[in-house]
Amino acid sequence: MEYKKVVAERIKKCVDLDLETIERLIEIPPRAEMGDFAFPCFQLSKTMRKAPQMIAEQIKNEIDREGFEKVENAGPYLNFFLDKGVFVKSVLEKVLAEKDSYGSSNVGVGKNVVVEYSSPNIAKPFHVGHLFTTVIGNALYKIMKFEGYNCIGINHLGDWGTQFGKLIYAYKQGWADEEKLAKDPINELLRIYVKFHEEAEKNPALDDEARHHFKNLEEGKEEETALWNKFKDMSLKEFNKVYEMLGVKFDSYAGESFYSDKMESVIEEIDEKGLLVESQGAKVVMLDEYNMPPTIIKKADGASIYATRDLAAAFYRKKTYDFYKNIYVVGIDQSLHFKQVFTTIGLMGHEWSKDCVHVPFGLVRFADKKLSTRKGDVIFLEDLLKEAISKTLEIINEKNPSLENKEETAKKIGIGAVVFTYLKNTRERDIVFDWKEMLSFDGETGPYVQYTYARGKSILRKAGELNGEVNYSKLTTAEEFELAKLLDSFQSSILLAIDKYEPSVVTRHIIEIAKAFNKFYNSHNILNVEDEEVKLGRLKLVEATCQVISNGLNILGIETVEKM
Repeated sequence: MEYKKVVAERIKKCVDLDLETIERLIEIPPRAEMGDFAFPCFQLSKTMRKAPQMIAEQIKNEIDREGFEKVENAGPYLNFFLDKGVFVKSVLEKVLAEKDSYGSSNVGVGKNVVVEYSSPNIAKPFHVGHLFTTVIGNALYKIMKFEGYNCIGINHLGDWGTQFGKLIYAYKQGWADEEKLAKDPINELLRIYVKFHEEAEKNPALDDEARHHFKNLEEGKEEETALWNKFKDMSLKEFNKVYEMLGVKFDSYAGESFYSDKMESVIEEIDEKGLLVESQGAKVVMLDEYNMPPTIIKKADGASIYATRDLAAAFYRKKTYDFYKNIYVVGIDQSLHFKQVFTTIGLMGHEWSKDCVHVPFGLVRFADKKLSTRKGDVIFLEDLLKEAISKTLEIINEKNPSLENKEETAKKIGIGAVVFTYLKNTRERDIVFDWKEMLSFDGETGPYVQYTYARGKSILRKAGELNGEVNYSKLTTAEEFELAKLLDSFQSSILLAIDKYEPSVVTRHIIEIAKAFNKFYNSHNILNVEDEEVKLGRLKLVEATCQVISNGLNILGIETVEKM
């Protein structure tokens, strides 16, 4: 039962105000003793020609109280106190009936959502920074799919641009070690890429050589195309190792190169609309009235850039998927770029430009260490994930050496801990890695939530089969009630996460459920209680909590463990 809606409907019967406005005005009081819902009556004073306090008193006397313990007015506020037994019963029965689908809905049915995420550059390392876009995008994909949206996950590979001219030149100079290239392609390609930049600093003419090779690639010359395909195949093979570890999948790997033959029609349309002008030899769309630099469509040498390819990609996606939303999970440093691209689409007369959404995120730092691909100073994501697994295994060997399937458990907890770290705070906030904090079983961490789930499952295993009628009216303690309230608002957190494109809303909610469960666990006996009805009710509460934690972690892209 959606109690907020129930409260709104009851109030609607007493006042002349639309349901949507009433629901929007309803608040959650800051303290439990003030009630579970509060309705401020200020907005009604003008139409009802009464003081808000008097209106609150009038509604209190007229309102239907079924399902509520009491309804009180505190000055201009009307406070609703839920009947704890009735509430807990409705929540737990719903969770246990719906199980894996609890929290899902059909709000997105019939709506196509494109989510672009991960998008690493070919022939460059898949480093810790790439995990931000990968896990946020994967979580948004799963969260929206859970609510009925038809999601299309796109890995917009960085497989085009002058950097390939640099790599081709470096390779043709014989700088690559073929044996190393076969064994560890990304590291070897990175090494010759770094070497190119070192040599180009001494001899800037090498940049012209790189541009020449990329021009040949754009024109489909055989040698350059063969080398580009070689680098691409090697890179994808390495990337897929990481995606497999993370359990991340995509529906399309259409990267920048895919749109190279789709740009001209977009450029022609921009020109036909009278938007294309020349500036210092380049072809651009002026955005002065929007206080933005121009969108460069073609450089002075006639080459395309990111904006041209992103415009072509947006038009292709609209035509192919007829999207409801076209989401780009890309770093915050690209905010201006996407504003320029979306504004250009709007100036071309396409209303769907407003359905294109940039979802930015912050940086990843290791203390004061700065990461740079050009200088070869990077931390490979695969190495990071392996280290997380290794460190988790050390903790397990120390705390529970006889645990079955230790390696598999360490993998789920270790990788889950890393993913959780990226998703637990608002996405625009920078991440500073701290292994001790990340892998801690205390505090707001992945292992803490995993341990809470495993603790609940352990209780249920000890209890055996749960038979008999449940008397939920006996679950009325503050800890039981607060936990049930958090289980009840799980779906609201998901819908808010979708509204804000912010998976951390769900992550924070799961943390709060874990905290509330542990408070309940530490305050009350569950298995060793004389009253069988209380015992059964509490076990049902444990079961429902485990279910919601599992559902929450699953849509964030994190696997649960039954034992720790």
